[in-house]
Amino acid sequence: MKTDAVLNVSKSAMNTRWVYQDVDEACVSRLMQMHGLPEMIARILSARGVDEKTVEHFLNPSLAKHFPDPYSLTDMREFSTWIATQIAKGRKIGVFGDFDVDGSTSSALFINFFKHLGLDTPFHIPDRLVEGYGPNIGALQKLKEQGAEIVLIADCGTTSFEVVEQGRELGLDIVIFDHHEAEEELPKANFVINPKRQDDKSGLDMLCAAGVVFVSLVAMNAALREQGFYKKKKLAEAPLKDWMDLVGLATICDMVPLTGANRLFVQYGFQKMADHGNIGLSALCEVSGIKGVPSVMHAGFALGPRINAGSRVHKACLGTRLLSATCGEEARNIAWTLNDCNDKRKDIQSSMMSEATTQIALNNEDEKSLIFVSNEGWHAGLSGLVAGQIKERFGKPAVVVTFAENEKGELEGRGSGRSIPGVNMAAAFIDARNEGIVIKGGGHAMAGGFTVLPDKIEALKTFLNKHVENQLNGMEIIPEQLVDTLASVSAVRADFVKLIENNGGPYGQGNPEPVFALPSARVQMVDVVGKNHVRCRISDVEGGSSIKAICFRAVGTPLGDMLLDASKNHTIHLLGRFKINEWQGRESVEFMITDAALASSVQSSPVVQEDRVFA
Repeated sequence: MKTDAVLNVSKSAMNTRWVYQDVDEACVSRLMQMHGLPEMIARILSARGVDEKTVEHFLNPSLAKHFPDPYSLTDMREFSTWIATQIAKGRKIGVFGDFDVDGSTSSALFINFFKHLGLDTPFHIPDRLVEGYGPNIGALQKLKEQGAEIVLIADCGTTSFEVVEQGRELGLDIVIFDHHEAEEELPKANFVINPKRQDDKSGLDMLCAAGVVFVSLVAMNAALREQGFYKKKKLAEAPLKDWMDLVGLATICDMVPLTGANRLFVQYGFQKMADHGNIGLSALCEVSGIKGVPSVMHAGFALGPRINAGSRVHKACLGTRLLSATCGEEARNIAWTLNDCNDKRKDIQSSMMSEATTQIALNNEDEKSLIFVSNEGWHAGLSGLVAGQIKERFGKPAVVVTFAENEKGELEGRGSGRSIPGVNMAAAFIDARNEGIVIKGGGHAMAGGFTVLPDKIEALKTFLNKHVENQLNGMEIIPEQLVDTLASVSAVRADFVKLIENNGGPYGQGNPEPVFALPSARVQMVDVVGKNHVRCRISDVEGGSSIKAICFRAVGTPLGDMLLDASKNHTIHLLGRFKINEWQGRESVEFMITDAALASSVQSSPVVQEDRVFA
């Protein structure tokens, strides 16, 4: 049970309380005895809900044994039979996809599948600034004008009641592939494939949209086979396994839990990514400076941001075009364009965050249950990123509203929210929509978005603060930071870090990387690197060997200030993750700092809860 604060840290630089992960000691013993796992690994797995019954699936997912049953998804059997028939009839299919990585990969999966069948597929990715999130009738009309008779909507659409109805009135058949929260009533599409449907019993609600699409492609491929399509066309079946790199990328970038089928998609997806089969993805790796086998970190911090940057500051279609490209020169040109977009995005985001921080201070927003900031001059494509930064800095749910003209030339507010455990952001936005305060809204528990008219901003701010207060029900917002164990700098070796990486990864949402607390560490040679990162060397309090450490985007934050001041003979408790850095054939251990707290007294060794010390 989580009881006392780790190292007595009840309020850190990042405004969190450090607590140990809950671990089932009996489960730890069984994992060690039955599967021969080291105690550290057994404890990490137990803390993440893995037991002796699920450990094999967790550590060694197999396509043959663990691929999800497509037909467990509501509507799937009927849909796959229907779409195979429509394809055989020669009906033209168009695709509408969201503008983020998940939407881009989902759209590319459909395009690549139909391309294999010899079909031309018109597609539309909405302009993030003008059209906003979700399908719109103008886009559906455009697809119809391009010859589409059927429109597949990917990574959105579950709450698009009016637009779907209008699309059906145009004579379009519409199928929705989504993973966002669903109400009891669904849009009147031909089919809605969404594991979050309230009548869906598949247990696949952890999937991102690309995962839903890929599972759907498996069913579609089977239906085409059963109906004799491939035999009649003298065509090989679609090479679905070759496209799992896109599913793995989306699974990481959309931050869905790395449990169940998602571990399978990431493991096999990154194996395929190493083959560089997708020329667009290969080109993006090249411009990102990724050499060798791409990692989960590369996907989340290099590839994903570049794909998203296209819709944020330039053209929303670039990601889908890149991932469905068949020409190497075209792929390289798009990849370099996305790289330039990402550089521009970083500069704009930094400026927005600075202005938002000033606004928060002036309006005392940090004293409220939810931080709400808005500005007509801000870039509408970066609201979600800034909301995430605000949430991380202040430890509270955050909403950022920007403004842009819609396709009718009317000014609208485009809001993005990021939340903390215990506050369901999507529920707040959906309720605001049902109350008529926002035009549309939805998303996930931890992230969502909405469209609002300017004259409703104050009403929305009041509504959301009240909604969050009701959800918290009097609880103080001091987020807990889960800690796996204590460690000492001098005892950590590369083989220790590799042991953790190889016996629990891939890590991500739902399977977080192990977090280590370093008691009473000394910070040496601290400086600023890049625009806003803090770099230093750290050692144990009694000296000994030291290692490199870095804290990203820390300059100007309480955490950054504490680190920059820590070299003045202070000792501080550090929190973070160990990584292996490879340079010119040599390996070294680095520490990625995520939080810190002043040490109340100097300790000669980590004596607090010694049973938790593994290094």
